Amino acid sequence: MNRLGRAQSPLRLEVIVGSVRAGRFAPTVADWFLRAVRANPDFDTGTLDLAEFPLPQDLSENDAVRLFRSRLAAADAFVLVTSEYNHGYPAALKNAIDSAKHEWRGKPVGFVSYGGVSGGLRAVEQLRQVVAEVHMVSVRESVSFHRVRGQFGAAGETADGAAIDGAGRMLRQLSWWGRALRTARDADPYPG
Repeated sequence: MNRLGRAQSPLRLEVIVGSVRAGRFAPTVADWFLRAVRANPDFDTGTLDLAEFPLPQDLSENDAVRLFRSRLAAADAFVLVTSEYNHGYPAALKNAIDSAKHEWRGKPVGFVSYGGVSGGLRAVEQLRQVVAEVHMVSVRESVSFHRVRGQFGAAGETADGAAIDGAGRMLRQLSWWGRALRTARDADPYPG
């Protein structure tokens, strides 16, 4: 595909589900977000659920790591779905970020968080520092669910207007940054 065709094609967005705990609420939050993003023609979306995509904790190389990195390399943008445990983000998510290096660089990232009173916002603030270190651009807008178990109905839908609005704004920012950075990477590879 030529550059003009690529510039107009949908952005490849990988949604990474960070919690791997038994009994986790992550699938409910991630599925809601995936329905929202899949309705947006700006994106071609995939999911990397870390509970189904085990990566070695010692950062060694294996087939799962190679597949994970190839999915990251093909992506134009990311959304990290994260819970907040003990004022931080899940260890599996940190391990996933550390399992790759160059594949993250020069790409935008957004956050969908959930938890108790804080809605996962403390986890997101920590993640913003981590993604900056691997040369990602975090978009300003994020989605957070406070007291998450009370925010979703039996069908996995939410009436949380702030989250619904935030998802739309975050996706518009990811689309803008994704296109701008894809064009820049195509013209001149990121000098990480």
